[in-house]
Amino acid sequence: MKAAVQKTNAVRLLETAGIGFEQIPYEYTEDDLSAQHVAAELGEPIEQVFKTLVLRGDKTGFFVCVIPGDFEVDLKVAARISGNKNCEMLHVKELLPTTGYIRGGCSPIGMKKPFPTYIHESALLYDYIYISAGVRGMQIKINPNDLISYVGAEIYPI
Repeated sequence: MKAAVQKTNAVRLLETAGIGFEQIPYEYTEDDLSAQHVAAELGEPIEQVFKTLVLRGDKTGFFVCVIPGDFEVDLKVAARISGNKNCEMLHVKELLPTTGYIRGGCSPIGMKKPFPTYIHESALLYDYIYISAGVRGMQIKINPNDLISYVGAEIYPI
């Protein structure tokens, strides 16, 4: 399926803030919501297609990690950078009530509440990266510095 170009909450927020970006639709299937699939559909390197992961820390509660599509989150590193002793990925059934987004369409922009956000340092290597626009089948192409500034994210190394 290809998502119709629509104004998602993330898109509206970026427009209101006057931040430059592009909305890029892509074909998706329920069977493959991976970043690898998104990168292939966009014809872009997987390193520039970032995925948004929501985690729960034992001390701070919910936080967000935005990492390259070919990475897996290191829970020990994620816990350390977020001020936790340990953390776990948010269960998929908790994603919608917590963030307002579904699996395969989770954006670091416009969640129900602002959560501490950590963006992998490799984002700074590119003039633009891709993040979810908040629905399956739609990406936002954005300058990483604009994203970092808008969501108040911290950069973290591996």
